[in-house]
Amino acid sequence: MNDMIAIYAIVALLGVPLGIYIARALSTQPSQIDTLFRVIETPIYRLAGVNSQSVMTWQVYALAILKLHVGLILLAWLVFMCQGLLPLNPDGIPGMKWDTALHTAVSFATNTNQQHYSGQAQLSHLSQTFAIVTLQFLTPATGLAVLVAIARTLLVARPAGALKGVGNYYHDLTRTVVRVMLPLAAVVALLLTSQGVPSSYQAAHQVEMLDSQVEEVQSIPLGPVASMVAIKQLGTNGGGWYGPNSSVPLENPTPLANVIETASLTIIPFALLIAIALISGRRRLMMGIGAVMLTFSLISTSVVVSSERMPNAALSELSQPGANLEGKELRFGTDLSALWGSWTTQTSNGSVNAMHDSFNPMGGMMVLMDMFVNVTFGGVGVGLIGFFLYLMLAAFVGSLMVGRAPELFGKPLETREMRWISLAILAQPLVILGLSALTVAMPSAAGTSNPGFHGLSQVLYEFTSAFANNGSGFEGLGDDTPWWNLACVIALMVGRFLPMLVPLAVAGWLAAKRTAPAGRGTLPMDSPAFMGLTAGVIVIVNLLGFLPALVLGPIAEAVTQGF
Repeated sequence: MNDMIAIYAIVALLGVPLGIYIARALSTQPSQIDTLFRVIETPIYRLAGVNSQSVMTWQVYALAILKLHVGLILLAWLVFMCQGLLPLNPDGIPGMKWDTALHTAVSFATNTNQQHYSGQAQLSHLSQTFAIVTLQFLTPATGLAVLVAIARTLLVARPAGALKGVGNYYHDLTRTVVRVMLPLAAVVALLLTSQGVPSSYQAAHQVEMLDSQVEEVQSIPLGPVASMVAIKQLGTNGGGWYGPNSSVPLENPTPLANVIETASLTIIPFALLIAIALISGRRRLMMGIGAVMLTFSLISTSVVVSSERMPNAALSELSQPGANLEGKELRFGTDLSALWGSWTTQTSNGSVNAMHDSFNPMGGMMVLMDMFVNVTFGGVGVGLIGFFLYLMLAAFVGSLMVGRAPELFGKPLETREMRWISLAILAQPLVILGLSALTVAMPSAAGTSNPGFHGLSQVLYEFTSAFANNGSGFEGLGDDTPWWNLACVIALMVGRFLPMLVPLAVAGWLAAKRTAPAGRGTLPMDSPAFMGLTAGVIVIVNLLGFLPALVLGPIAEAVTQGF
């Protein structure tokens, strides 16, 4: 328990100065930081042929995002299929199947990093570094760039028509990568290297077994692992160089490495609360949002930790009663494994240091709920963007409750805005439950390793993880098939771009409207009452959408087999 409290405290202590730095680094106001990084950024703009000073409308901004990501997906898809013919492949790994390569490219281009392959065995060093790690930098940077665009468009008070656009995507993206992601990842990579995480382009090491009677040689895959692990944690990417992810000692070798990687899960999402408060000037609002997120986080973590301290019912007759250690590294135990499992689903990260499929039913249900909510800190940038969606819905409901026309920050919320806000929120249950129903209706396609309730949980978790851009999984699912790869591509694309671009569009529409003066009936959006309303909306919407599926999955499993 003391370890968990210490990690929460580390994130809080480091997150505040990091948030202040991010606000200054991404601010439109000139600063000494501009002088420091302009030497790097100016050649990038020239090489790309980009006018970084031009201002884009929200439509042009969104189109630029889609164009870049389509190009990245096609390039990564090609690299994965052709890696057997390309350099930096010392272990001679062949190219991927077309459907696995497509799923992998879309997965990493949507900041999900859902893996239907085992990294050390199916990707070359070139694929890991040129394709995977590049996407792991660009995708969280895109989320942060869109968040900053929404913040300066929607949250900063301006007269109607004073803002001609939402910013410049290429300018925002470059500054985010160069000023935030690269420096942080370099620091964390060096720290992990000091703990023994491999940083090499060598081929796999061939090691003789300790038992002299065994003539076999063990192959230990290496690579520039530390650099990937650093950005996978910081960028809420997930994935892993090795198939079992950060439960492998090569990715997570020491207690200090585990603390560094665990804290990295939430440090940027937490710091963004501070950064957006400074950029927008709405400090009370961001404090309220932070309070809701922290409350959700503590509830989730407490439930998962309590669940994993209980015995595993499946092993009740095979061992002495005790905590559930199935699927966990004994080096970390139940508490630190549960903390990681809770945080990685709260932040849409998806990396693991224990197997979620082995969690007790209530622990498994809670990490599912984290992904349904997906705004308990959430991914880099997109977590706060998703919270703004619920904030808009709460403003609509709250305005009607007090008998006023719906408004947000003094701007009227009309039919067009509410239609798209509703679509962005309701797309989640429609896609997840629809694809889950189709899959369980075809047992041969589902590929579940468990019958009954847990089998349904495996299917539900996989599509939830894809839509929430999380990437973790209930392992044991036979998911490297054309059905799973293509079905998950649908969930990945819709789950990434619809909830991210709809708030950008709404911000652009509202910026063009006149601001109504505050009156006695105006909803104070930075008040505790409104934050409570928003939290209630988040809980009610997700329970209405997913409670029946939870009853048929983890809740039924808990009732019949034990919690």
